[in-house]
Amino acid sequence: VKFNNCAGNKGVRYETNSLDFKVRADGTMYAAHQVQMPSKQLILMVTAWDPQTLGRWEAIVRLLVAEKSQHNGHKPKGRKTMPGELAQQQSDTLLPWRQHHSANGLRRQKRDWVIPPINVPENSRGPFPQQLVRIRSDKDKEIHIRYSITGVGADQPPMEVFSIDPVSGRMYVTRPMDREERASYHLRAHAVDMNGNKVENPIDLYIYVIDMNDNRPEFINQVYNGSVDEGSKPGTYVMTVTANDADDSTTANGMVRYRIVTQTPQSPSQNMFTINSETGDIVTVAAGLDREKVQQYLVIVQATDMEGNLNYGLSNTATAIITVTDVNDNPPEFTTSTVSINTSAHCTSRRIQSLLRNGVAWQQKVVRDGTPRTTCTRVLAHSHFGSSRPRGPREKMQHFAAAVDYEMNRAFMLTVMVSNQAPLASGIQMSFQSTAGVTISVTDVNEAPYFPTNHKLIRLEEGVPTGTVLTTFSAVDPDRFMQQAVRYSKLSDPANWLNINATNGQITTAAVLDRESDYIKNNVYEATFLAADNGIPPASGTGTLQIYLIDINDNAPELLPKEAQICEKPNLNVINITAADADIDPNVGPFVFELPSVPSAVRKNWTITRLNGDYAQLSLRIMYLEAGVYDVPIIVTDSGNPPLYNTCVIKVKVCPCDENGDCTTIGAVAAAGLGTGAIIAILICIIILLTMVLLFVVWMKRREKERHTKQLLIDPEDDVRDNILKYDEEGGGEEDQDYDLSQLQQPETMDHVLNKTPGVRRVDERPIGAEPQYPIRPVIPHPGDIGDFINEGLRAADNDPTAPPYDSLLVFDYEGSGSTAGSVSSLNSSSSGDQNYDYLNDWGPRFKKLADMYGGGEED
Repeated sequence: VKFNNCAGNKGVRYETNSLDFKVRADGTMYAAHQVQMPSKQLILMVTAWDPQTLGRWEAIVRLLVAEKSQHNGHKPKGRKTMPGELAQQQSDTLLPWRQHHSANGLRRQKRDWVIPPINVPENSRGPFPQQLVRIRSDKDKEIHIRYSITGVGADQPPMEVFSIDPVSGRMYVTRPMDREERASYHLRAHAVDMNGNKVENPIDLYIYVIDMNDNRPEFINQVYNGSVDEGSKPGTYVMTVTANDADDSTTANGMVRYRIVTQTPQSPSQNMFTINSETGDIVTVAAGLDREKVQQYLVIVQATDMEGNLNYGLSNTATAIITVTDVNDNPPEFTTSTVSINTSAHCTSRRIQSLLRNGVAWQQKVVRDGTPRTTCTRVLAHSHFGSSRPRGPREKMQHFAAAVDYEMNRAFMLTVMVSNQAPLASGIQMSFQSTAGVTISVTDVNEAPYFPTNHKLIRLEEGVPTGTVLTTFSAVDPDRFMQQAVRYSKLSDPANWLNINATNGQITTAAVLDRESDYIKNNVYEATFLAADNGIPPASGTGTLQIYLIDINDNAPELLPKEAQICEKPNLNVINITAADADIDPNVGPFVFELPSVPSAVRKNWTITRLNGDYAQLSLRIMYLEAGVYDVPIIVTDSGNPPLYNTCVIKVKVCPCDENGDCTTIGAVAAAGLGTGAIIAILICIIILLTMVLLFVVWMKRREKERHTKQLLIDPEDDVRDNILKYDEEGGGEEDQDYDLSQLQQPETMDHVLNKTPGVRRVDERPIGAEPQYPIRPVIPHPGDIGDFINEGLRAADNDPTAPPYDSLLVFDYEGSGSTAGSVSSLNSSSSGDQNYDYLNDWGPRFKKLADMYGGGEED
């Protein structure tokens, strides 16, 4: 199969619609396996497709089968069907299976007919189902045959596009076809008996969908953007527009033609552009493109299929925007020939106004005029100008990008030339440049002092003493015509190591410079100083001094780690030691490690081995060392000039180890610095302390119990002390709460106290005024005296306006300053012996003791 895709056929692949035949990459068709050919010709569909562009091409291949000699000299009987007859059978009934018999009546190998492709137009209006063809086997006269079809469109998606009557063999299409969805179908027809046994070999059916013009051309973009230079010659390429038609591109339905419908604006001609009807390329067709007149064109492009037939084809439109790009066809010109300007020295904000007319692409140049004052060409050279926002459409505001100096030049006479950066377009008969004179007068202003060497770098060794003169860091005042003094001060000194003389800028050290300080970065210490003049207004400048510090051997080495752990037996593990020095090479390693000779137990118990210049190992020398914490001094010396050494003490915990070389739990405790005796002593102390606490608690409990026991020895009835009786009675309610509570806290007057009934006092009141005078009681007490006394106190409490409205305790044992009863010795001097004290028994338990003392009669 010969095929050419105009690109060298790279990556093109071939496929066939038959499983029996395949096509190699070079186009050679071959049989995939042994094939029994049923007829003298076989029609195949070969498809070539490009995976990159997804393009597909199809072709029909007819394979003619050569006849072989018949066995036993027999020739096939029957009539050959010609292609014309095949077409006639296709429209009515197809007999794809025909039987051939030998002369002796025996059945021969049967040959199947090759069915030509069936063409179905797309978008058919029906009615559906619509019959396509009828398939019949000549065995249907002998047995009942059932027909079926398989393949894409039958029993594979899309399903049921085609159907077949299983009895009659009529094949139908069930719905309208769309070639853009699928252009061809490959089906297989089957014939079986009533038991499902194959009667005939399957036959291939190829159905092709005939394309109709049912799709309009579609542009890839609705808006295309292109550009063309102004003044371009006719035939200049502008852009390409592309439209695709989904219909068959091999027929007129998919052949698209282009044309320009309108052009806006139609200046200077209504046909400034034309388009290639087949490729869509837009080119200029007329001269006269001028950007200054027309900057943009809008072109409406129409694409029509049916090879551009407007009567039968379908059309679509798109917009092409063509921008006319500028070329250098107009030279610049100054609007004035002379300009006078006054500017301040070292002022970059003053502007030089240059009015440019018709300036599109331009540059500035300065031309000498031969006078000594025009040596300022370097100041107003092209690289020293800057542009700002223009005031008008043809105006540029130029300013100094570099400062001018009054001390160097007080005035400038310049000739400024403006020209295009690009040469003028060919055919332009005009001058390509324009000139103007500029006069600049400079006014002197106070300028800031500056340090000629900034940054200034000096080198010195660290550790120089305080007050050492390092350098003189002086500034220069550019104002030569002004008598001004410059003063110096520190602006930034992070470590406060430096001092500067305020008048001459001499820098001295205020502290010892240490290279190992955190303020040093890459061995450099940086400080900033300020120089200020006394002008009006004052101006100042800054300078940076960098001091590179050279390292000296001023730091002794150190050892790491400070603490370590080792087993009590040697050769199990060692301690790795690392030496570190804050200095840098050559004042660091290689280091020397050694053990001191004093005390002698150090070298006796320990040994140190140097691994390299920075590392060593510490291990036990003896076979066994008791568990504990040992301070092992090690002397380490660096390689400086002169060398420095340091004696570092490493706390080594020696402990018993298991078979893995790890300290055991008991060993870890012992290694913490406590021996077995110390641990036992601590445990004994803890036990003694707990015993003392327990004894103290028992003693307190016993004391408390004894105190309660003593209280219980006195019978409550024999207790002559006043007892408080609680009746759990509450107040009288809300009606008893109308009283003045402030009188209970701090009464304002004492009238209510002084007017109380004599002989009764509250325990929460202090007696005020004269002491009450109790009535003289008879010598012989009467049983009713105590009751009257209590009733009298109760009445006094009830009538007391200051008493609280709730039940309260009244105390009657306050005796005042003296007793009105006199001496009680008269109880023993009574001459009457018949006094009866039995009434005391009726007074309650409080008077029981008194009744026992005096109520005994003669027996007592």
